[in-house]
Amino acid sequence: MTIDAIMRIAPVIPVIVIEEEAHAVPLAEALVAGGLRVLEVTLRTPAALGAIRAMKQVEGAIVGAGTVTNPRDLDAALEAGSEFIVSPGLTETLGRAAIASGVPFLPGIANAGDIMRGLDLGLERFKFFPAMAAGGLPALKALAAPFGNVRFCPTGGISLANAPEWLAFDPVLCVGGSWVSPKGAPDRAAVERLAKEAFALR
Repeated sequence: MTIDAIMRIAPVIPVIVIEEEAHAVPLAEALVAGGLRVLEVTLRTPAALGAIRAMKQVEGAIVGAGTVTNPRDLDAALEAGSEFIVSPGLTETLGRAAIASGVPFLPGIANAGDIMRGLDLGLERFKFFPAMAAGGLPALKALAAPFGNVRFCPTGGISLANAPEWLAFDPVLCVGGSWVSPKGAPDRAAVERLAKEAFALR
């Protein structure tokens, strides 16, 4: 599966921080039941790699690793079974390693230079991060204008309230959001409701 196909599965990719591995499966089950099958587990906690392994057992889930910042993280994420990789930024070292691995890769960009570096590596799908802090939708519209084939997943400060505005912009294929996966032990019913609301945004 390509990163483009993964980005088109649902309008929102949950950005997940797992503190305890035991929370992983119930959270994934609730998100998938609500229609959000693409799950980005950030490598911000010691539980993250175990959570990726556990979530991969949930039927229908497409589980990837986020906050991948170097080839070492990449190798660990792939060993845990990550089906796609998301990075907060783009270095040539990480970009080349991800491309060589063949894994669908969504690197972060915040300016035209980042996009051009990605294009030089053959990449055309990017995470716009941190979306709100980097200037919001006006900034992305200005950035996207010179790069007609490029498509984005804005992440950082996206909410249920402002996601529709982002999704209405053609170069945006999906958004990343943490609001659909609150920290702590998951309340299955609440998470499934949040996921259904997010899935209905398209």
